[in-house]
Amino acid sequence: MSTVEPAAPARAGGVRLPSRLAPPEAGGVPFGRLVAVELRKLVDTRAGRWLLIGIGALTALVVGIVFFAGSATDGKDFADFVSATVIPQNILLPILGILAVTSEWSQRTGLVTFTLEPHRARAGWSKLVAAVILGLAVVVAALVLAAVATALCQVVRGSDPSWVEWKPLTGVLLGQVFVVLQGVAFGMILRNTPAAVVAYLVLPTLWSVLGESVSWLKDAATWLDINQALQPMFDGTIHGDQWAKVGVAGLVWVVVPLLVGMWLLRRSEVK
Repeated sequence: MSTVEPAAPARAGGVRLPSRLAPPEAGGVPFGRLVAVELRKLVDTRAGRWLLIGIGALTALVVGIVFFAGSATDGKDFADFVSATVIPQNILLPILGILAVTSEWSQRTGLVTFTLEPHRARAGWSKLVAAVILGLAVVVAALVLAAVATALCQVVRGSDPSWVEWKPLTGVLLGQVFVVLQGVAFGMILRNTPAAVVAYLVLPTLWSVLGESVSWLKDAATWLDINQALQPMFDGTIHGDQWAKVGVAGLVWVVVPLLVGMWLLRRSEVK
């Protein structure tokens, strides 16, 4: 009667390892597992956890201000509550994207990450996907909060709200994904949290100021100003050549920094 012999435990440096500690097969770590790990990093780290708490607290605060401010019929539509949630998230969600990348260098975990997944590009793309997934989850939660606040305001304060169509909601979702991607791009190219945060907050704003104040830059500013290009998307009024402006501004402020950052990621020394 033949018997099946158990597979021999993996060896590392001559030491027999239990199968659960054995390195992955030659095919590499599944991409879904990489994304799950990056999501857990964003939630479990102190910086990521407090950032999410801060986003939630500020979102609830601005929704509460809209709820109690003014008369019962003034500015209590669903669109008004959604617009209120956009303000803090538009500032803080990109920082979430920055932390998804820069934490490897600030916490010196890059050596572990790139040892377990030597293909750095896959690790980089998993960070981007994780940041987008978590960013979308935060935005959807804010939209649910806005809907609940609208309904409660109708019951408690006697408002008569109107409910917007899908186009503005889609614009908010796409716009917030855009700013998360911009944060990831800045984090990827600089790989330093303070530098990436300052660059994200200062450079687009500086370009907006220059575009408004320098006459020969005004035409270019309408195509290269990411803040100006995204505004119709958040308002739900984007149409025609405004989509082209979003594409051009996104190419300059998101795609190019992201690709350059991926190139640097694959060639940077990790300590």
